Amino acid sequence: MKAFDFLLNKREEKPRSNGITMVLDKGLGLETAESLMNISGEYVDYLKFGWGTSIIHDEDIIKAKVEMYKSHDIIPYTGGTLFELAFMNDKLDEFFKRAHELGFPAIEISDGSINLAHEDKLDSIRKAKDEGFIVLSEVGKKDPNLDKELTLDERISFMQSELDAGSSLIIVEAREGGKNIGIFDASGNAKEDEIDYILDNFDGDKILWEAPNKDQQVFFILKLGNTVNLGNVSSDDITSLETLRQGLRGDTVGKIN
Repeated sequence: MKAFDFLLNKREEKPRSNGITMVLDKGLGLETAESLMNISGEYVDYLKFGWGTSIIHDEDIIKAKVEMYKSHDIIPYTGGTLFELAFMNDKLDEFFKRAHELGFPAIEISDGSINLAHEDKLDSIRKAKDEGFIVLSEVGKKDPNLDKELTLDERISFMQSELDAGSSLIIVEAREGGKNIGIFDASGNAKEDEIDYILDNFDGDKILWEAPNKDQQVFFILKLGNTVNLGNVSSDDITSLETLRQGLRGDTVGKIN
């Protein structure tokens, strides 16, 4: 029982179909990560091993962390940059095999840092799905100048084709900083008209909005409700985000149905 259970606005239990929280692991130690999950793991649905961080750490630590996260009913997965490195070096088969060996049940497929024909990206999604992985794919570029070259209609078209190819969730790129990328401007403010356009033309339940900053999380919760899917959440902010979702913090208190 929670300390003040009678004041808690209980949410759907895992595995959740919405209200998903994806947390970014930027290289946490096993004991630190486990301690964090012991207190907050019930609020985490997906755990991303950020960009290429898992390459430079000992495989036994990676395996142990993967199994620990899974023991908390969390789906750990490899960051999209890792896929991009494998594709760029023509080592996709080895990448999938190694991800299986390390125990990863899911993979992110993106093209944020490399030039990748969209059909090749779709083929990679299908191949990962055939290999038995849960697939999350990301739409958007990490370079703001390149990202701005994508029209809204192109984004939506890419999102739909990637969903049709087998992605379980489509990630809308915002990077770790959440500024000047995708649906955020240079100050980190959401471009609400663009978000509305996307939601008018795509299933919002299939979108994982990257929202690393508190103000962005508040925006989405107040706009779309506490069952909005949010990602790239810092491991330091798991409890903070959950209190926002449950209307237990000044920004959302009294505003959550």
